[in-house]
Amino acid sequence: MESLMDYIFPVAIFAIFYFFILRPPMQRSKKEKLFSSSLKRGDRIVTKSGMYGKVFELNDKDNSCVIETQAGKIKFDRAAISMDMSEKLNKPSSKAK
Repeated sequence: MESLMDYIFPVAIFAIFYFFILRPPMQRSKKEKLFSSSLKRGDRIVTKSGMYGKVFELNDKDNSCVIETQAGKIKFDRAAISMDMSEKLNKPSSKAK
């Protein structure tokens, strides 16, 4: 019985470590890759640095995009686009009058 307990504790520690430390970043990374690949011309986005704009051109060759802002057109890496802020920006407002 004691030898069984010697194995249960490390397995439980590993399971806790996996589900609370390792798995959430992996899932977030998958979501960000899906978001990055689903971008299309005309999408309104926010970069991680806080720049608002609209996707003007997508380049799959070097994984970049050109963003049209009020100041002009700027080329960014797709990884610089904030998934969370862009989803909030594109969500329809639910204000009822």
